[in-house]
Amino acid sequence: MSDSYVKNNVERFSGFEACYDENRPEAPRTVVEIAVQYLGRRPALVMDLGCGTGLSTFVWKDDADRIIGVEPNDDMRGRAEEKKARASGVGHIIFRKGYSNNLDVDSGTVDVITCSQSFHWMEPESTLREAHRALADGGVFMAYDCDWPPVVGWPLEAAYERLIAKADALVEKLAKPEDRARKWNKEEHLKRMRASGAFRFTREIVFHHPETFDAQRLVSLAISQGGVQTVRKLGSDELEPEIEAFRQAAERYFGGGTRDVLFGYRLRLGVK
Repeated sequence: MSDSYVKNNVERFSGFEACYDENRPEAPRTVVEIAVQYLGRRPALVMDLGCGTGLSTFVWKDDADRIIGVEPNDDMRGRAEEKKARASGVGHIIFRKGYSNNLDVDSGTVDVITCSQSFHWMEPESTLREAHRALADGGVFMAYDCDWPPVVGWPLEAAYERLIAKADALVEKLAKPEDRARKWNKEEHLKRMRASGAFRFTREIVFHHPETFDAQRLVSLAISQGGVQTVRKLGSDELEPEIEAFRQAAERYFGGGTRDVLFGYRLRLGVK
């Protein structure tokens, strides 16, 4: 992976940490329950790679002795640190600047490694090689992602898909190739894990989780997507009509109130 890709992947998330943190779904407790079940004990050390603002880190607060969130983006990690400073009972959680293929931890000392909606931004071969080094025997690696958009009915989901497709097309049009981020296909996560030889057992687990939304949160969720943010950073207003159309569709759907919406999750798990 070239230095430019690394830089672009990290900087893609700069400057919108508040929008991201306030509107993205927190990691479901189901993730913790699955990890503990496959590990077979309470984790002594959990590492959350690409932890962002800590949405997938703080969920471990009561279920592990030590938790380390690893995040290369200063803005995102800074938001996580701010949240930690306001919280209680989180002295065993720390955040470090770092990369998934160069973890500052002794070999064989980590019980659980998680990548919450982040593994597709990481160079997979070197990340899996480093995960194998860091994990204890029987340790668990989990890369999990939610499906976009959440379940909100086909007209609103179609409007979301049009918005994201337009954003991606504008990024292709406006950004030079050397300035674009690179992501790996999520559908190949399990295949890559199996090919790595790092795990004695691998599988995919599918589950869902409800979150309460109103129209504004759903619109902000769409705006928090990297492609939309990239277009805005590039100074273009070409996406604004699609954002407004999505806003109107969301307001019709929620009718001024709130609803529980379902997020579908796909978790790829490996046991060392």
